[in-house]
Amino acid sequence: MNSQTNNTMEIGISTFLHASPGNGGVSHAERLRQATEEIQLADQVGLDVYAIGEHHRSDYTSSAPAVILASAAATTKRIRLSSAVTVLSSDDPVRVYQDFATLDGLSNGRAEIMAGRGSFIESFPLFGYDLNNYEELFEEKLELLLKIRASEKVSWPGGHRPAIKNMGIYPRSQQEPLPVWIGTGGSPDSAVRAGTLGLPIVFSILGGMPEKFAPLVQLYKEAAVRAGHDPNKLSIATHSHGFLSDTTQKAADRYFPVMAAQMNQIGQERGWQRYTRDTYDATSSLRGALYVGDPEYVAEKIVLLKKNLGLTRFMMYNDFSTLPHRDLLRTIELLGTKVAPIVRKELARQTSDRND
Repeated sequence: MNSQTNNTMEIGISTFLHASPGNGGVSHAERLRQATEEIQLADQVGLDVYAIGEHHRSDYTSSAPAVILASAAATTKRIRLSSAVTVLSSDDPVRVYQDFATLDGLSNGRAEIMAGRGSFIESFPLFGYDLNNYEELFEEKLELLLKIRASEKVSWPGGHRPAIKNMGIYPRSQQEPLPVWIGTGGSPDSAVRAGTLGLPIVFSILGGMPEKFAPLVQLYKEAAVRAGHDPNKLSIATHSHGFLSDTTQKAADRYFPVMAAQMNQIGQERGWQRYTRDTYDATSSLRGALYVGDPEYVAEKIVLLKKNLGLTRFMMYNDFSTLPHRDLLRTIELLGTKVAPIVRKELARQTSDRND
């Protein structure tokens, strides 16, 4: 991963490959094939990253992100290919490294790992892990993953994963080191951990006002400085829902029923209040965390987000199976051909003004 400066901005797509198998909906197989088409389009229109989150539910198709990303590695040229997130707590760091090192070789050095605990817990019982060890599992496995990427031969005393005695882990990644990001929904501990380790961080901002994450960004930077890392070389990303159309009103009306259906489904599982149009409209405002509108409006929101949080990467999530695939592809096209150029031009102008 190239080092970022505070004046640069990467823009890309994040997805969980939402599906609706049965009742004539989008099947898992169809959604997987659509993903390859999306990655290819994102690369063609100049987006910087396509990231797939790991989930183990019937309404998602993304239980093996590295495999899906590898399917597009040979037919893309420059787009970076990332998980979003790899549920490291319930996975084996050896296999995670091997999978993404393989992807890195296939893509000529474009793979990234975004490590996190995950927003759902199905993977823990699926792979035989105790949720009582939730925090300990992540800390231990992150330590091992970083040890593996730093050294070809690894010794590990064991814990939740069996010991390793001076064994080689192969293949090695083309990038040195293989990029590892920390994904978080807003935990101060996660921000401090990422800063202390000098790792890039991704904040998942799905509601409210993104500016409220500024104290977490500050915690992250302060921890990095205390640990001896250069704050100017830190990479900060966000992941938020969004949808693009020719007009802001058209985008808002088209996306609301899709967004509400998904939020209310998850809300039933988690005891959230019902998602309403008022909530949606408030979150779609200029300072809100929902990036819905025409390209000019969404670009303005991203520029404001960069100003408030100092981020170097923005990822838009707009993937719901109830959304026709042509609409999703249109959003990817507009994000690359319209939004990204506006954002980059404005950031270049601001930089020029500061230097005059």
